[in-house]
Amino acid sequence: MSRIEQLIGEIEEYIDSCKPQAFSNTKIVVNKEELEELLVELRLRIPDEIKKYQKIISQEDAILNEARSQASAMLEEANAQTNELINEHEIMQKAYAQANQIIEEAQAQAQQIVDSAVADADNIRQSSIDYTDDMLKSLQTIIRHSMDEAGGYFNSLQSSLQSSYDIVTSNREELSGSVSAVQEEEA
Repeated sequence: MSRIEQLIGEIEEYIDSCKPQAFSNTKIVVNKEELEELLVELRLRIPDEIKKYQKIISQEDAILNEARSQASAMLEEANAQTNELINEHEIMQKAYAQANQIIEEAQAQAQQIVDSAVADADNIRQSSIDYTDDMLKSLQTIIRHSMDEAGGYFNSLQSSLQSSYDIVTSNREELSGSVSAVQEEEA
């Protein structure tokens, strides 16, 4: 398990361990500093993971060079065997046939090795892209969740303040009505 996956797990555990907000089943109270520390570490780790997968992708050239080297060695061996067979008069025809067969097999094997190396490199590249996309998707989900939660807190605060404002306004109106009634009685 990579450090990024561990960090995402820690963030999820942290969110699960947070206390629920008063009078709410879906909202929680989050320590902003702890969550920001986890997100900062996650941001720092993503470039390291990407470098790791870029290194794997860069090995594609080494795999292809090794395949080409093996193919060249096979071709040289086939040529050596062909020259040896040609030097013998009695089996000249057989030498040509075997040499051609060896060359074809060597070329087929070389092509197979190159094709396999290219397929492996493509698979590694696609896996790296998929993994990075999954990590970014998880981060995006965490950020969206945090934004939604913050919006909920703001709406809750605004609703609470509006309720208090309405009560104060109502009390002032009652008080104003009482003062007017007292002044009329005195008059």
